[in-house]
Amino acid sequence: MRGLSDEDLERLKPAEQVEPRTPLPVRMVSSEEYRPVPQSAKQRETEARLYEIADGIAPKLGLSRRRFFQTSAGMAAGFAALNGAFGPIFAVGEAEANTPELAEERAQALAGQFIMDMHTHFLRDDTRLTHFVRMRESVAAQGWNPQLEEGAQTIEALKFENYFKEVFLDSDTKIALISSAPSEIPEDWFLTNRQMAAARATVNGQAGSKRMMTHAIITPESPGWLDDLDAALELRPDSLKGYTVGDNTHKELARHPWRMDSRETYRGYEKALAAGVTNICVHKGLWGRGLDERFPILAPYARVDDVAQAAKDWPQLNFVIYHAAYRLDDPEWALAEFERTGRIDWVTDLAEIPEKHGVSNVYADLGQIFAQTLVAQPRICAAIMGQLVKGLGADHVCWGTDAVWTGSPQWQIEGLRRLEIPEDMQRAHGFAPLGGADGPVKTAIFGGNNARLYGVEPVETAAVLERDRFASLKRAYVARGTTPSNRRYGYVARG
Repeated sequence: MRGLSDEDLERLKPAEQVEPRTPLPVRMVSSEEYRPVPQSAKQRETEARLYEIADGIAPKLGLSRRRFFQTSAGMAAGFAALNGAFGPIFAVGEAEANTPELAEERAQALAGQFIMDMHTHFLRDDTRLTHFVRMRESVAAQGWNPQLEEGAQTIEALKFENYFKEVFLDSDTKIALISSAPSEIPEDWFLTNRQMAAARATVNGQAGSKRMMTHAIITPESPGWLDDLDAALELRPDSLKGYTVGDNTHKELARHPWRMDSRETYRGYEKALAAGVTNICVHKGLWGRGLDERFPILAPYARVDDVAQAAKDWPQLNFVIYHAAYRLDDPEWALAEFERTGRIDWVTDLAEIPEKHGVSNVYADLGQIFAQTLVAQPRICAAIMGQLVKGLGADHVCWGTDAVWTGSPQWQIEGLRRLEIPEDMQRAHGFAPLGGADGPVKTAIFGGNNARLYGVEPVETAAVLERDRFASLKRAYVARGTTPSNRRYGYVARG
């Protein structure tokens, strides 16, 4: 009844129940879409280094280890620990972790950065997908009160009230797009198209500005899908999104996979274009090699061999490929393959499309792949970024975190701000450096590219958002002293 089998779940633990409240994860945390890789020796080293740093600094500051991890210095310590284990990949100085004032000064200097996260999730009130939160602790929602309190185990952790805190209070995200996933079981859609539209209206009404955008989910090849699309387009979605494998939640029930370049799908593109919707977001990748054997009928639809023709036939549309189509292999294996062949499964294929096919309307949304590779093997994360920027262009790589499955997106934001492609990798593969936290490449990825795709003017919009209710709530929250939960809302491997 889900992406992970009962056998899979026996090998996993809920992250909230067992994971330390570190500022960034110390092992791979997955949703139910795929099985996480066990903690590696390097990740164990990272964890040990992080505790050593914290235990050397926190007592001098009169802080507990957990409270230190909630500070900007604690976040810096997390990346210093990664550098210690994996090599100098992240821009972080030792003084940052040792000096909270210095770390906070840097954090505040970047807090106004214009960030559009166009790939986020929460679950509907009547969801049946309780597997996402089984055996987990969470934050008990207290309306719009930013001072949320600890509560009993509940699905609220993935629903809106906690989403608000994790995304709009505990991260520098300015605008978020709420997404969903379809299912052959109508009750198991994360959110229906109508519920997403209602959430957008509620959030923007509460904020007094446009803080939230939405997808409408498309399901080509399903009975009546074009009528459903007509109804969805009446809700004026900001973009469309589809899963080419069909039901990604219940893969064993999926009966309607589809190709981006099929005649039937093109009928939907025609309707979207007529309605003024020009961004077509498509879930690709996150398909481990083991799934090829389990779901051989669906496997061909997870790849990107249908992207180029659709892009050529529909130059008026923008095709945004979610998770950058990353195959999701063991990160160490993926790095070894990259070093041997110069290729990363499906990411390289995606990055090569513009040069091979002469199109300029293919984009990559980072999604889960950035979060997972950043903490599992930062060099493969750097290689992915290098390939995407080189092949698609820095103006065609888009920010999306898939929050809140991996917790607040702030640690991912800090990850990109600090990440640099190692010099040996730049020389070997012709990758350009990513540059500074607020340099042109990262500024484009964080917000500029999504702003262009969604018709947003960053400077004017940022000025409006600075005066809305969410900004007022955040200023009050920061003044009281931020209390990020440092929770993850997924599964980790046992052992």
